[in-house]
Amino acid sequence: MSSYGQFCPMAKAMELLDERWTLLVIRELLLGSTHFNDLRRGVPRMSPALLSKRLKSLTRACVVDRIEIDGRATYSLTECGQELAGVVTALGAWGARWVGELGDEDLDPHLLMWDIRRTIPIDLWPRSRTTLAFVLDGVAARASRWWLVVAEGQADVCDVDPGYEAAGTVETSLRTLTRIWRGDVGWPHAVLDGSVALSGPAEMRRAIPRLIGQSPAALIARPA
Repeated sequence: MSSYGQFCPMAKAMELLDERWTLLVIRELLLGSTHFNDLRRGVPRMSPALLSKRLKSLTRACVVDRIEIDGRATYSLTECGQELAGVVTALGAWGARWVGELGDEDLDPHLLMWDIRRTIPIDLWPRSRTTLAFVLDGVAARASRWWLVVAEGQADVCDVDPGYEAAGTVETSLRTLTRIWRGDVGWPHAVLDGSVALSGPAEMRRAIPRLIGQSPAALIARPA
């Protein structure tokens, strides 16, 4: 860990938190990821070796607690780590409000679908198992088809057909779905202008925008 050589508490905090990926790992822990593979899905472009290194650093700093049961490690934030929730929330809000540019290198179907999975309004979904299919343009063929499955109050996302009949399908580009999710554009506008095509029974087509929703960041007010 590099040092700023300053006694300032902010400088001391940044010696730990300013390392690449660190705050994003903390974000994933705040969002409920507790196992290594789940953390990896939230930071898919971070190498496993670097993730392991960051978790060790955070554990040594008493920001993260690591417990191993039957050979499987579980990670959680300590009281010290939980106190960073306000910092992470404030940074996310600032980014949503002031850093609007979305480059091609920022588009990642794996991260997008994982983020959608963990924040969809499950209580609005039918009680019986329900599957929505996604067909995305603008990505490699192997990453262009996804399935969101909700059953027994739990959501899962698959990049291989799970074998359940889809109640509805969303066809759009990765960029458009990302922009909808971020709150850059609303579902009604995207459907109206044809950049999103919804298929399935009429009732399901009407329900899909509500069942998927948008990221919490979409609620953050943007400058005119």
